[in-house]
Amino acid sequence: MTPAPVIIAIDGRSGAGKTTLAIELAARLRNHHKVSLFHLEDIYPGWDGLSAGIERYVETVLVPLRRGEAATWVSWDWENHCDGGPRVTLPAEIVIVEGVGAAAAPAWPLLDAVIWADSPDGERRTRALERDGDTYEPFWDQWASQEDELLAVDDIPQHAHVRVLNRADGTAPADALQALTYLPGLTTALVPELSSRRGLRLLSERIEARPDPASLFQALYGTSGNAVWLDSSLRVAGAAAPGMETPAAERSRFSILADDGGTFGQSVLHSSGVTRVTAGCATATVSGPFFRWLETVWGRKAVRGAEDYPCDFTLGWLGYLGYELKRETGGHDVPSDTPDAGLIFAGRAVVLDHTDNTVWLLALDAPDAAGWLARAREAVADAAVSAAPEGGGSNAVVLAEAGASNGAPAFAGRDSEASYKRKIAEAQHQITEGNSYEVCLTTTLEAKVPALDPWAAYLALRRRNPAPFASYLRFGGLTVASTSPERFLRIASDGGMRAEPIKGTRRRAADPETDAALRHDLATSLKDRAENIMIVDLLRNDLSHFAEPGSVTVSRLCEIESYATVHQLVSTIDAVLLPGSPRAEAVAACFPAGSMTGAPKISTMAILDRLEEGPRGVYSGAIGYFSLNGATDLAVAIRTLVVQDGGAGGQVRLSLGVGGAITADSVAQDEYEEIRTKAYGVLSTLGSAFPD
Repeated sequence: MTPAPVIIAIDGRSGAGKTTLAIELAARLRNHHKVSLFHLEDIYPGWDGLSAGIERYVETVLVPLRRGEAATWVSWDWENHCDGGPRVTLPAEIVIVEGVGAAAAPAWPLLDAVIWADSPDGERRTRALERDGDTYEPFWDQWASQEDELLAVDDIPQHAHVRVLNRADGTAPADALQALTYLPGLTTALVPELSSRRGLRLLSERIEARPDPASLFQALYGTSGNAVWLDSSLRVAGAAAPGMETPAAERSRFSILADDGGTFGQSVLHSSGVTRVTAGCATATVSGPFFRWLETVWGRKAVRGAEDYPCDFTLGWLGYLGYELKRETGGHDVPSDTPDAGLIFAGRAVVLDHTDNTVWLLALDAPDAAGWLARAREAVADAAVSAAPEGGGSNAVVLAEAGASNGAPAFAGRDSEASYKRKIAEAQHQITEGNSYEVCLTTTLEAKVPALDPWAAYLALRRRNPAPFASYLRFGGLTVASTSPERFLRIASDGGMRAEPIKGTRRRAADPETDAALRHDLATSLKDRAENIMIVDLLRNDLSHFAEPGSVTVSRLCEIESYATVHQLVSTIDAVLLPGSPRAEAVAACFPAGSMTGAPKISTMAILDRLEEGPRGVYSGAIGYFSLNGATDLAVAIRTLVVQDGGAGGQVRLSLGVGGAITADSVAQDEYEEIRTKAYGVLSTLGSAFPD
């Protein structure tokens, strides 16, 4: 008896290309493994034999193979319409079984992984009849009805680990194999295939240029379904030389532009404990916590940047982590109508260095890398020569009959002024009872419009309210447009850690004297200073979980930083990551940002769930990257407009989260005015007013 093999089933309707996919996948796996193949078409007892064939297959093939024994089974003679001779399928390291019903319910407990092959109906029929010709054509409808009956009671595709859109263009086997490597049950078996994620070679080019970022993004990624622009749109006047930057200049030095195209491109959406990883035409479904999944794909140093490359991003994952991932870090489970995380894997990207006025083109070495580098080089040249001035593009938000008399979105609040003030009073009651010291109470503003151009909206936002951590994320029908000034967490490739919480806000004024008075009021406010210090203390504790003992320091405390629409009180906490620590767990230990919860974090999150009466979604989460050299830099998702496409005939949904820290001495009217101030930058750009 040999060890039990790993059994992979490839299921799908007739003509979905299962046989070709199985043969080509087996060929790829044979580079490192012994592989056996079994085709269910050899065992079905005739054109009415789907159900009986599945029974035979489970009992005479799967059961012995699962025990590591040879499977002896009776074949079907399709020419004479009777049982044929006995055949044997030997166990191997990996056994691939393919055919309609390969992953039917009786087979499911005996399988390690299931691939469901999808293909359009017309394409399936053509493919099946081209392969089997006149033999199959008279029985197509008869067999199809049996497939319908099977799938009506056994939703095999719904439970598949991997779904492949198999268009017979040659991409499915590689994409399916890539998707299989994400399944925890195959981690041990596919060690050689997993090693391909490491030891990657990074190609890089440096170009002396200052292209318009918006024009460059449109040229390279304007038609990409999934794309990310981490846009340091704040330009700091009189910036110092590299290595001598002020904190604001350091945060604003680099912009990153990427999509999920090319050989290595992938995308990820996570919702309520299920991660879906799409690689080309294949999507793997992985159950379990998001941060556990993140630990399997990020944290180790897989590439090394060029000697003179100044940025810590060396390709990798980019996107957002939504606030409701708090279910994994001590918070309650609150379902959201947006994915809890959205990431792309960029195997190629453009990095803009705004200090050196240079452009870096990065690409993982692959057959398509040279072509992409040439296109990117040309796009940089075009954006530098012919583009509009910095921040270019239309400043008009494209709206069509937006539902308000002035054409602007009419937002409604989850809370009225009265209900928000009642929640402030309840938060203060919780503080008095000793259940919290500080409660970061938020609310949500929402609107529906017939149409909105998220790209035009973002260009308007970045021009009106430039910020060091501005970002534009597109995941199909979901767009995130953020002008965040706040860093959540940075972990450098060398292990340096930094958090920079913001607590304390005043509006900007057009009159210089009034503006200076507002700034002074913030600088001298004991309440705002107390809010900030409480969060600093919380973050010192969060960082300490994975920091070298004694390395946690506060290098800046309660300093004023001024942006286009607000003055803010900012602090900086630094630490050194303990060598060997799991980096994804270090991020989880700090998530969500303490500046968006209050202190102590876990008990306060529970209070917030009761008070807020709904999910925050993307808002209050984090936006940034997880680099292949182990670095991460994440902003807090504030000043963030979320746009969801309503689909065919549906309205576009807009949401904006706003909030503020409530302490024992908070004044309800002042706190309400603060959320109006924080919403102003986004709402005024859209031509909208804060809801009454």
